[in-house]
Amino acid sequence: MSDSRRQQGVTVLGATGSIGTSTLDVIARHPERYRVHALTAHRSREALLTQCLRHRPSLAVLDEEHDAAWLRERLLQAGLATEVRAGQQALIEVASDTEVDVVMAAIVGAAGLLPTLAAVRAGKRVLLANKEALVMSGALFMDAVSRHGATLLPIDSEHNAIYQCLPPEHRGGLARHGVTQLLLTASGGPFRGWSRERLAAVTPEQACAHPNWSMGRKISVDSATLMNKGLELIEACWLFDARPEQVQVVVHPQSVIHSMAAYSDGSVLAQLGNPDMRTPIAYGLAWPERIEAGVEALDLFQIARLDFEAPDETAFPCLRLAREAMREGGTAPAILNGANEVAVDAFLAGRLSFPGIGELVGEVLTALPAESGDDLETVLGADARARQAAHTWLERG
Repeated sequence: MSDSRRQQGVTVLGATGSIGTSTLDVIARHPERYRVHALTAHRSREALLTQCLRHRPSLAVLDEEHDAAWLRERLLQAGLATEVRAGQQALIEVASDTEVDVVMAAIVGAAGLLPTLAAVRAGKRVLLANKEALVMSGALFMDAVSRHGATLLPIDSEHNAIYQCLPPEHRGGLARHGVTQLLLTASGGPFRGWSRERLAAVTPEQACAHPNWSMGRKISVDSATLMNKGLELIEACWLFDARPEQVQVVVHPQSVIHSMAAYSDGSVLAQLGNPDMRTPIAYGLAWPERIEAGVEALDLFQIARLDFEAPDETAFPCLRLAREAMREGGTAPAILNGANEVAVDAFLAGRLSFPGIGELVGEVLTALPAESGDDLETVLGADARARQAAHTWLERG
């Protein structure tokens, strides 16, 4: 076996979520290429136990020590030598371990920032499915990628599609490569075409029922409010050296075209495929090669038609707020993200209406001035202040 095809160690941060489970499905299809080094989860200890029994990692990490103790005991009973750790420092360690070649960064929310950054600073191949890392600290993150020689491959289906549609070397601004615009597709979520008045009665169960993708509750709500697309717009700017006005969001209900790149000669290149995250995951794992992902080929005759429309930023203001935060720069995107995480939690708990999510985020962005965001401490401080402001807003409520 050549060095390029040696068995690679993979750490999956957020293993029990939808991206994590899909990653493990792809890995299991190629045991000659990949071995699972570490698996991590927030509190889903039963699901992590099942994964450990199946994939036999060297390490497993949970947030709390009492959950880690529970998992440690059961793995010992099963005769597995998996070492179990707990806490943020353990996440950082398994993301930067010398035994690891590839890190799937799939922890949802701001909690994924530090371990993902640790993987970058360790020079790993980082498969980025945690968009908040770039949203909160884009300049710092991309600088770390460059300084430490990490390989960064986007796993969000939209950014992965754009990556495939751009020239192999696309850094240094889009114009120098003849790219005029990035077209970021959006399904429109479960409430596409709804008025703001109708959205007032939306329940968490409705918001979590995405028409095309199987996702966790937080990202499903973000998709329904179009905040997910706003965060992806910010992420695209950092990944591809783009200005906010160079990224156009296009609602495409079928979720077959995952995104596009428009060129100065009039060409528009698109990446198409069935809505299955195993495709971009397999692309990231094997890049620049291609491997089987367990995904059926797209049947264009069955699809039959492709529709496109502009997003409604009046009924769904989160997209506009995200674009404005990116234009403002500094810590504004971190403030946006922190406020949104609190708002989504409140909505899922029945303490906030669906339209209230955008209202709360807008109020916090207005109340907190953005700072330069030149260091991680400043970014994390802005995140903390945004969360506190959001909680205060809810309490006034």
